[in-house]
Amino acid sequence: MLVWIDAVHPAARLQVFGLTVTERHLQALLRLEPKPTQVIIDVGSKDPAELRIPARVLNALPIVTTQSSAPFAERLRAVLTRAGDAPVLLLDGTSLGDQRLHGQLIKAEHNLAVFAPDAGEPAAMLFLPRGGSVEVPDDAPELTSFARGLVAARLAEQFTQDRFDGFIRKLRRTVPFYMFRVLDRAKTAEIQRFLFWSNYKGSTDIFTRYVYPPLVWLMVRPLARARIHPNLVTLVSIALTFGAVPFFAAGNWVVGFLMAYGMSVLDSVDGKLARLTFTDSRLGNFLDHGLDMVHPPIWYVAWAYGLGLTAQGWNSPLGWATIAILVFYVLDRLILKIYPRFFQRGFHTHSKLDATVRSFIARRNINLPVFLLGCIFGLAREAFFLIAAWQVATAAYHGIRTFWILVVQKAHRNPHAKPVHVAADLD
Repeated sequence: MLVWIDAVHPAARLQVFGLTVTERHLQALLRLEPKPTQVIIDVGSKDPAELRIPARVLNALPIVTTQSSAPFAERLRAVLTRAGDAPVLLLDGTSLGDQRLHGQLIKAEHNLAVFAPDAGEPAAMLFLPRGGSVEVPDDAPELTSFARGLVAARLAEQFTQDRFDGFIRKLRRTVPFYMFRVLDRAKTAEIQRFLFWSNYKGSTDIFTRYVYPPLVWLMVRPLARARIHPNLVTLVSIALTFGAVPFFAAGNWVVGFLMAYGMSVLDSVDGKLARLTFTDSRLGNFLDHGLDMVHPPIWYVAWAYGLGLTAQGWNSPLGWATIAILVFYVLDRLILKIYPRFFQRGFHTHSKLDATVRSFIARRNINLPVFLLGCIFGLAREAFFLIAAWQVATAAYHGIRTFWILVVQKAHRNPHAKPVHVAADLD
């Protein structure tokens, strides 16, 4: 498969979260199977270095850059002639498309065009299974017009949302595909805001969705521009996580909470940065999700010691509450492993009820402010017992609900069962 990226327009040098649209196309191509046999980037009369494509990307794909001042139709005709009977994916250096589109388009057996969902956005991507068989009109001004002409003449089909597989398991929700035309800095700012919010999970806690985003937004943009790898952010998060433990255990709540909330914000930053800049990795996922699983019970035990567990002992009400938190935390996590074995997706995608409950269940971002308020108002001990009770209730809900879904409803036997579509909050 040959891929052509028309990056002649001056706006092709604009960056969205530190990456030009051309680099975003290349990052999507890196994830394709099979990989393109050749990628041609037409930069017009500009210096290819202005596209700021990293060496690791240039080395990972068979990329050729060309410089030509010829009209669009002539340049495209040359590419299709070069392709012959081979498939061709045609992309525009100013049309920022959903990275998932590339992989779904190239599966087509017929000419297939996809346009921006907003008709006012002159953006498109086009796949031709036999590139050399398509005629290019002399007056074709750019890719979007050419693709629309093919669809109008019934020489190509239009790829629509109803044909798009939009469920993203990591985000626990269905996200329709998007596409924008990037022509100025005002548009890049608009797109960055859209991409930022579209990368939030459909089912998450209220603090991650409503409290932390302003701080995450302020941090992600400069980090992306500086090309800071998200794994570095994760390492700082890990340092804050375990750095808070001795302060909590000593009852030094101010320092402990400052470090804990720093970690909580960075826990959102690294994931957003990875997805927005195509720098997600197995190591990053392991560190991030492993930290999320391991550290909460360590914090809870540290809180108990800060409340006097050493003096009171494990056979005290405080000790039993601590044991209850630990036991039901582990039990809760084990219960949540059952559902994905049948549905290949997270438990909280099953229904809107489950997605809503996810906002309040006993997790770090809920327990942390509960305990903080308890410390502020001199009710830290009472807050700790409340957290223990809420952890028990959370595990009970997940256990009963899982039993209901699998045994009573027998939903896993329904071949048409689909995850709930949790809409993104894009405001």
